[in-house]
Amino acid sequence: MRIKTIFLIVVTILLTIIIMQNNQDVTFSILFWSPRFSILVMLALTAIISFVIGIMIGRPRRSTFDTTHPSMDNPTGTKNDTLSDEDKEYLGK
Repeated sequence: MRIKTIFLIVVTILLTIIIMQNNQDVTFSILFWSPRFSILVMLALTAIISFVIGIMIGRPRRSTFDTTHPSMDNPTGTKNDTLSDEDKEYLGK
């Protein structure tokens, strides 16, 4: 097992223990509304929302291929036009 997997299992177990020990009702003040919720529900909801936000922030972005950047395939960084004049004329470009 990798360290990351073990860490996630330990954090999940600790979070479950903490959530299950806090099951009394409390009153929350949310703007002009004062609902009574179980701390268990609020802690679980906070953990789920935090997890989703962490996944959204941590996922890699889709990268687009930049043809103007110099690379091994394109050392000058210029766009290579592979169509001949004859092909361009045929395609109407």
